Amino acid sequence: MDVVINLLQWFIGLGSNTFLPIIIFVIALIFGVKPGKAFMAGITVGIGSIGLGLVLDLLSGSLGAAIQTMGEQYGASLSIMDIGCGVGGPLAFSTTIGILLIPLSLIVNFVFVMLGLTKTLNVDIWNFWFPAFLGLVSNAVSGSFVVGILAAVVAVMLQWLMADTFQEKISTFFGYPGIAITHMMALSGVIFAIPMNWIFDHIPGLNKLDADAETLTKKFGIFGDTVVMGLIIGAVVGIFAHYDVAKIGTLAMSTAAVMKIMPKMVAMFMEGLMPVAEAAKEFASKKLNGKVVNIGMDAALTVGHPTVMSTSLLMVPISLLLAIVLPGNKVLPFGDLAFFAFGIALMIPFFKGNIVRSILGCSIYLVICLYLSTWLAPTITHVFALAHYDVGTSGLVTSVLCGLWPVGLFALAVKYLGAFGLVIIGVIVIALLAYVNKIRANKVAAE
Repeated sequence: MDVVINLLQWFIGLGSNTFLPIIIFVIALIFGVKPGKAFMAGITVGIGSIGLGLVLDLLSGSLGAAIQTMGEQYGASLSIMDIGCGVGGPLAFSTTIGILLIPLSLIVNFVFVMLGLTKTLNVDIWNFWFPAFLGLVSNAVSGSFVVGILAAVVAVMLQWLMADTFQEKISTFFGYPGIAITHMMALSGVIFAIPMNWIFDHIPGLNKLDADAETLTKKFGIFGDTVVMGLIIGAVVGIFAHYDVAKIGTLAMSTAAVMKIMPKMVAMFMEGLMPVAEAAKEFASKKLNGKVVNIGMDAALTVGHPTVMSTSLLMVPISLLLAIVLPGNKVLPFGDLAFFAFGIALMIPFFKGNIVRSILGCSIYLVICLYLSTWLAPTITHVFALAHYDVGTSGLVTSVLCGLWPVGLFALAVKYLGAFGLVIIGVIVIALLAYVNKIRANKVAAE
C-alpha cells in the first residue's frame, strides 16, 4: 500500500501540466486514436493548460495583489481569513484520503460507465481534490478515516450526477460537444442558479432585459466590449487600492489582456481534447452498445467566456462590499478573489448568458457562500490541522469558494448520522444516476 501511495504522490507531484498530457495520451490510445494523433492531442492539451496557467497567474499576480490591498484597507474588522481554494489541491494530495481517492474514483467511474449509470468519464484528476476535501471534512467531523474515505467516494458519485444532469446545457452554451465539466466547485452553483433564474423569469422588467455580451457590445459600442470592461474594472480596482497612475495603467492593461487572451488559450485546450472526445463517442458506439461517453474536464474550459469573465471581475468589489455590510459574516474575501470565475462559471448558462442576471444571481449566491464559510471555518481549520498543513496563522481559516452546499450537507450528515448519513446520500445519488442515465434517457429516446 505504501508503495502505491508513494507512486501516486510522485505522479501528482509531476504537476498537472505534466500528468494531464500523459493521461490524455493514454485515454486517447484506449479509445483507438492512432499513437501519433494521441501524442499530439496530449501535447496540445498540455500547452493549453500551460497557457491557461500563465493567464491565470497574470490575473492573480496583478489583480490579486491589488484586491488584497483593497481587502486590507476596507475589511480590517473581519476576523476569519479566506485562505482560498488554491491550496485545496496541495492539501488534498498531501493526505492519504486524497491519494487513495485517485485509483478508487477511476475504478468506480469505469464500472459505472460500463453499467450505464454515468455518461461521464472523468479524467480531470487534479480536481479530484474537491471530493477529497469533502472526505477530509467528514474525517474532521467524525474523527474516522474510514468515514472520510466513504465520504470521498460518495462525493465523486455526486460529481458525476451533476456533470451528467447539466452536461447538455453546459456543452451547448459553451460549444463543447462530448465534454462534461466535472469541476465540483463550479457545478455546485448550478443547483442555485436554476431556481434563481426561474425567479428572474417572473420579475416584470427584469424578465425582458436582454443583456448578454453581444447585445451589450451592440448597445454600448466599445464600452460593452469585454476587453474594455476589463480595462475599466482593472482601473477602478487600482484606484480603490490607492495605486499611483503608472500602477493603475499597468493593472488596467493586464486585466484587459486576460479578457482577450483567455479565450484563445481555452481554444487551444479544446483543440487537443476534441479528437479524444470524438474517439470516445465512436468507442462507446462500437464497444459499449451505443452508450454515450463524455470526457470529464476542468471548469477552466469555461472561464474564458465573455460573460463569465465580466461577471467574475465585477464580483470582486461586490464581494468586498457584501463582506463588510452583511451582519454576522466574519470572512474577508481574500485568497479566493482571483478564483471567482471557477465558482460561478457554470451558473452563467443557466442565467442565459445575461450579465445583469449573472451579477444579481452570483451576488446572492456569494451571500450564502460567505455565511457558510463563516459557519464552516472551525471545521476547515481542523482539516488543515489534521493534514499538518501550515496555513501561516494561529486563527481560524476558511475558503469562500468552499462554503458550498455539498460541504455543508456532508458536514451535517456526518455530525448527526455518522457513516449512515453518507450511506443515505450515496443511495440517493446512485438512484438519481440510474434515473438520469437510464429511465429518463429511455423516455427521451422513446419520444
